[in-house]
Amino acid sequence: MKLTKNKIIASVFIVAVLIIAYFGIGSPGNHEKLSGTAMEDAVNVSADPTPDNKAEETANPESSMQQEATVQPSAEAEPSNSPDALITPEPSLTPTPESKDSDQQTVKPEKDVNPTKKPLQPVSTKSPEPSMSVNPETGKDLYLTDPVPSGKPLPEEPQDAVVTDKKMTAYLSVSVETILDNLDKLDPEKLELVPKDGIIFAKQEVTFYEGESVFNVLQREMKKHKIHLEFENTPMYNSAYIEGINNLYEFDCGELSGWMYKVDGWFPNYGSSRYKLKQGDVIEWVYTCDLGRDVGDTYNAAGNDAS
Repeated sequence: MKLTKNKIIASVFIVAVLIIAYFGIGSPGNHEKLSGTAMEDAVNVSADPTPDNKAEETANPESSMQQEATVQPSAEAEPSNSPDALITPEPSLTPTPESKDSDQQTVKPEKDVNPTKKPLQPVSTKSPEPSMSVNPETGKDLYLTDPVPSGKPLPEEPQDAVVTDKKMTAYLSVSVETILDNLDKLDPEKLELVPKDGIIFAKQEVTFYEGESVFNVLQREMKKHKIHLEFENTPMYNSAYIEGINNLYEFDCGELSGWMYKVDGWFPNYGSSRYKLKQGDVIEWVYTCDLGRDVGDTYNAAGNDAS
């Protein structure tokens, strides 16, 4: 077969194209390299957004905030889709009622006292200023004590008492015999508390320590024998005021009823906490239904206040 010039040129052109294709894009290795590069580019595009993607995130801040909340949640609180959850409220400066009340202390109201009537025994929780100066016009001291009769012991203040370990003896008794003569005035609920003979604590010898008062002895002996005793302290008289013994109280047997004490037959005109005992004293606690007149208090019978 005889080749023409045109056929030779065409054949050479075809061969050249095949060679270029083989050594160019036609190699299998180049296909694999091309595929690997394409995959890496795809991964880079997902991990590192293009400037166009960043611009899109900037343009939509709400979407960006939600994405950040999903990827990096707060360590202190659970993520919330509500924008209000990202705002921490400011603490209130207004004190609550509880905090206000916690700074206050409950104060027990003082017992009402009838200003026109002086208690049967002049009483104290805290000691007033130690001053025993006497008012020359009234003859009364700081604690409203009437003049003490001649020959009778003067009051000694509890805060000034010096108690030693020297033991001494006295005699003590507690009686409500006058109630037996005034049962019509007695509160019916208290009838069973009154002994048949009127004796709550029979006269007996008791021990006290030098420097102690009548009240010290009464308090110790009632506790020792498990007999009820209730008293109140008032600064005005600087002494304990006996309200009830054996659950029998003042006013249980009429408006003029209550407890009184006497030492060696005398009704002191000051409280039992201010009466300093001496060896051999005879202490009697008696219940009166007539402001002392029915138990022999001549001082009160003359028109003065019982004490």
